[in-house]
Amino acid sequence: MRTRWILALVMGLLLTACSSDDGGSDGRITLRFQSLAWQQESVDANKELVREWNAAHRDVKVEYVQGSWDSVHDQLLTSFEGGEAPDIIHDASDDLADFAYGGYLADLSELLPARLKSDIPQRSWETTTFGDGIYGVPFLQEPRVLIANADWLKESGVRIPTPDNPWTWEEFRSIAKELSGDGRYGVAWPLKEPVSATLNLSLSTGGQMFHRGADGRVTVRFDAADEVVPRTVHDEVNTDGSASSTTLGMGGSDTLPGFFGGKYAMVPLGFSYRQQIVQQAPKGFDWQVLPAPAGADGLAQGVSPQTLSVAEDSPYKKQAAEFIDFLLRPKNMVRLALGDWMLPTGTEALKDAALHTTKDDWATGTALAAHLRSAPAQSVRGYPEWKDKVATPAFQEYYSGAIGLDELRERLVEDGNLVLARYQR
Repeated sequence: MRTRWILALVMGLLLTACSSDDGGSDGRITLRFQSLAWQQESVDANKELVREWNAAHRDVKVEYVQGSWDSVHDQLLTSFEGGEAPDIIHDASDDLADFAYGGYLADLSELLPARLKSDIPQRSWETTTFGDGIYGVPFLQEPRVLIANADWLKESGVRIPTPDNPWTWEEFRSIAKELSGDGRYGVAWPLKEPVSATLNLSLSTGGQMFHRGADGRVTVRFDAADEVVPRTVHDEVNTDGSASSTTLGMGGSDTLPGFFGGKYAMVPLGFSYRQQIVQQAPKGFDWQVLPAPAGADGLAQGVSPQTLSVAEDSPYKKQAAEFIDFLLRPKNMVRLALGDWMLPTGTEALKDAALHTTKDDWATGTALAAHLRSAPAQSVRGYPEWKDKVATPAFQEYYSGAIGLDELRERLVEDGNLVLARYQR
């Protein structure tokens, strides 16, 4: 009797578990969608799209869950290990490598429709491809641009760069120096987190930093092409006096009061910072967007797009992929891009007239979309540790003038390769 009772109990539990995989008691499936949208326009756009999906799909409900960029990596790791990850995960491509290799994210290769696969360029898919699998859909991206005081530049008489005729890095340094003087600076570099900005901008000069050998192992090198951007920043701060040393420890938003107050002529920022500038700039302040300087590889620039992934443990991978496809239809992708003041990755969405206006310089940013590439560190295991423990302090000390170029190279390469080696055994 006892054996039969235990067997009946086990079978009952199994049946309960199986029925829960089919959804709730009413047969409906509920997908949890964790969004990292934080600007009100973006939150509103995401929530409105969730409402539209729910209105059209009675059997598959999506529950909006608010996440935070500040804590997403640790929060996701905890939820993965605890078996409580959301079904649909909003993140950035440079945060996916360890989750993908760790088996926490579903391979979307066979789950995504042909429409979505063909609409997003291969260069964008490369940001979410790890090994033979695709572990996220890249959907929003932003170039780093120069936000400039338009009146200051006009009065100086310097040549105004365009995407078709940008400044070189040498020209940029010269113009920053020309714009400086009397307690004012040609440029403010907000480099509280210097690594991604340095590596991504260095693609324009042919810099790569990470090199994968025939055996698949990744090593760090710091070649001549990698030196151009960091040396420009260092010399503007420590030699020319054209860049303020006080902004090196700031985030982008921290530089805006000084920018509005006429202390800096230009600030290198992500394209989405335009929203803050529109909201915060004093009345009558005239600003404009300029392309970042170009090097041997033109306007090439590394980006880490925002992504949508599906948890490997989700029992509803097919339905989650269908929701992602809905969310990223061209018109919807435009709505998300406008809400975040960023660029969509989709080629159809990029054609939308709303992204080609001169108002708020949308057209300048959209013209840069074809030059955006996968950030150098996208698929490098151990990159977060290399960045935090090796590269960030080394770049900060170099930019402040505390160490020279040779010591910077030594620390990035020798200390860096020791870190990466632990992840490639």
